[in-house]
Amino acid sequence: MGIVMLVSFLVLFIAGFPVVYTILLPAAAYVLWEELPFGLLAQRITYALDSFPLVAVPLFIFVGNLMNLSGITDRIFRFADTLVGRIPGGLAQVNIFSSLIFSGMSGAALADVGGLGRIEIAAMKRKGFDPAFSGAVTGASAIVGPIFPPSIPLIVYGSVTSVSIVQLLMAGIVPALLCVAFLMITAAVVALWKGYPRAERWPRPREVWRDLLPALPALLAPVLMIAGMLSGLFTPTEAASVTVLYVIAVGFLYYREMTVAHLIDAAIVTARNTSAILIIVAVAALFGWILAVEQIPQDVARLLLGISKDPLVLLLIVNALFFVAGMFLDSTTATLLIVPIIAPPLVAAGVDPVHLGIVTIFNLMIGLLTPPMGLSLFLISDIAQISMRALLKALLPFYVPLLATLAVITLWADLTLWLPSLLR
Repeated sequence: MGIVMLVSFLVLFIAGFPVVYTILLPAAAYVLWEELPFGLLAQRITYALDSFPLVAVPLFIFVGNLMNLSGITDRIFRFADTLVGRIPGGLAQVNIFSSLIFSGMSGAALADVGGLGRIEIAAMKRKGFDPAFSGAVTGASAIVGPIFPPSIPLIVYGSVTSVSIVQLLMAGIVPALLCVAFLMITAAVVALWKGYPRAERWPRPREVWRDLLPALPALLAPVLMIAGMLSGLFTPTEAASVTVLYVIAVGFLYYREMTVAHLIDAAIVTARNTSAILIIVAVAALFGWILAVEQIPQDVARLLLGISKDPLVLLLIVNALFFVAGMFLDSTTATLLIVPIIAPPLVAAGVDPVHLGIVTIFNLMIGLLTPPMGLSLFLISDIAQISMRALLKALLPFYVPLLATLAVITLWADLTLWLPSLLR
């Protein structure tokens, strides 16, 4: 029956059913076929959502929405423009650097694209950058968000695998910075080749200070959050709550631009976004429980360990699996459905679960930029008003630094694990 469920899921998915139904319908059919109490559906779904770490998900989504509505994103972009606008590539470098700052508060790639990305793409087009190139830089740089803390996908991964979320968030810092460095090098090379403009001179210290002050609260947010978690002052979920209060205080008291209407609008958007994520979390937990009952993870473990017991070989196999899955499934669905199956054999073979989490999530984030189902592709195409063909063509050079980052963090586990090791 487990195999039948998996086949049913694939058939419904290929037929174009919404992801929630492709997961829920086979699970409900299994319960009826096995003559289990139908109330089991509600019980497993409710149990999946009774999770303290998952409370961080709507909170960080709320932070991203508040930033977009309160003008913080504009100040982040202005400071980044002053600081790195002279580097070859100009606003392309600003785009990448801004995403790193923004990711320290929102933790979501699509929040970066939908909020900061609109400002970045419009500014780059005004300066004479090709719209497709502008969209490509925006999409590639947004991948940093779900790796650098806070990270909603890493929180979901941690809740599924019972791995320390604090260690996962710390493990994402170095890979995120590495990815930013690779992206900036690529943007500089492409910009020099295409002859794109950049700032005429390096900023004076007075100009840096002038634009630093308005952006300082945004820069201090990730520092506050990381320091609090490292010191044990609060958990990731509590860090999310503190960040919400911090952004509200900054918006009302420092910038004096946030209004009650902004809070209401951000709350409504957050409720919609959170519902879309958590309903998948709930039904996927039911699906995963049935697979566990049918011992599918054990079968997969025997299959993988039969191929090889070398951790590196298994990581490469899993990378290929997630790269393909990322082309068709969003990161939340792929994490909830696949990770519980492949994590046990890899951990048994000696792969650190924190390392596996970073590799898995970064791989799935690349899926946001791969057809046919890459969500970032559709959003960027709409914002930049460009065809999908033009966007994919402009993205080709940026797949190189993204895949290079994936290769480095896969092959060099210590790069990911040395920060979390300080917490053990």
